[in-house]
Amino acid sequence: MAELIQGSFEYDVVVIGGGIAGMEASLDLAEMGFKVLLVEREPTIGGKMFLLSKVFPTLDCASCISTPKMAAVAHHPNIDLWTYSEVTRIDVKGKGDFEITVLRKPRFVNEELCTGCGTCEEVCPVVLPKEYDYGLRGRKAAYIPFDTAVPKKAVIDIDNCIFCGQCERECPAGAIDFTQKPTIYKIKAHAIIITTGYRLFPAERKEQYGYGKIPNVITAMQMERLLSPTRPFNSVLRPSDGKEPSSIGYVLCVGSRDKTVGNPRCSQVCCMYSIKQAQLILGALPLADVTIYCMDIRAYGKGFEEFYQKAKAMGVKFVRGRVAKIEELPSGNVRVVYEDIDDGKVNSAEHDLVVLSVGLLPSNDSIISIIHGAKIAVDDLGFIRVDPSAPTQTNIEGIFAAGCATGPKDIPDTILEAASAAARCAAYLKSLKQERMIPVEVVSNGKK
Repeated sequence: MAELIQGSFEYDVVVIGGGIAGMEASLDLAEMGFKVLLVEREPTIGGKMFLLSKVFPTLDCASCISTPKMAAVAHHPNIDLWTYSEVTRIDVKGKGDFEITVLRKPRFVNEELCTGCGTCEEVCPVVLPKEYDYGLRGRKAAYIPFDTAVPKKAVIDIDNCIFCGQCERECPAGAIDFTQKPTIYKIKAHAIIITTGYRLFPAERKEQYGYGKIPNVITAMQMERLLSPTRPFNSVLRPSDGKEPSSIGYVLCVGSRDKTVGNPRCSQVCCMYSIKQAQLILGALPLADVTIYCMDIRAYGKGFEEFYQKAKAMGVKFVRGRVAKIEELPSGNVRVVYEDIDDGKVNSAEHDLVVLSVGLLPSNDSIISIIHGAKIAVDDLGFIRVDPSAPTQTNIEGIFAAGCATGPKDIPDTILEAASAAARCAAYLKSLKQERMIPVEVVSNGKK
């Protein structure tokens, strides 16, 4: 049973979600002198951006952008970072008056003693699919999410722990603590920024594409991990036999622009991340053939059209066709059956590996349902609705939203929107101070 921690916990702003948007908003507000609590439900901050190989269209290293921000968040004197924690209730009590209930889940590791050495992971006998590699390799029940996790502290997956005691016996710091319990905190805040990000469309819902049944059909995020500097293998290998594929097919708009799965809208990033991956594959496997099956290519952003033309010049084939089904062949290869939009014929092609470019869905369900005292507005898909004239302001005064919490967008737009949310939030807090409603104490470098 969770223990309620007594005490006064008050912040200017609570930021919910520790991905790139949450980190950007927290850092901007902290630099302006506001006291920030950043709450992240995973054991580490960084979100999905850290899992990417490079960003389009510049092909800059994704982790080179996110890792410094992760470190800055962890060490900023105006930011308190709570990882492995969940917001379970938000009470809107009035203007500039929010009570946020936060559940801090036990790591079963003493964070003050843990050095992140990884000994517990080495000796743990339980092997599970690793979430950060989307099942391409395993992790232990005692684990550190990845080498540059922030905080770099171990966590024990208690639901899968067999209580053999190996980690407890071998930990050189004596940090394993199975007596830890969940704790509940009541936080007072004057503003909230929601940066809960997105979730990927579950590809298995498109049964005709065989994901989860055909070994050589993977998602684009799994391919992203195969291309990343922190990849599970030393090359791009197909799952069935560990061989390098010589022919790779991409199926676009899996779970987006598709009324049959309830998402008629474009996810905005799938075309470009597929083109990015195609270019990176040709860099890793120069002799490979890469084909992208699409209705059309939406290269709408700065440098996107040039990026698309570059891929065509590199030899990436673009087929305007709707894929009807994907079949496994006796050889282990995959047949893609598609309707060619240009000639109206049903054609098929064989590939060693097929990648499903899945769309983006809202990840706001839990937040929307826990707000009491007011109802936050969402659109028909569940993304948080914001004021068009003030694009990060929700319908609840004092609650702001940014990043993919408000709809699919790429990384530059996410960072830009997070900075906008921080600026609007700061203006709101200063207006409260002028009304003498709250005693805002500006902190600079840890000093009032």
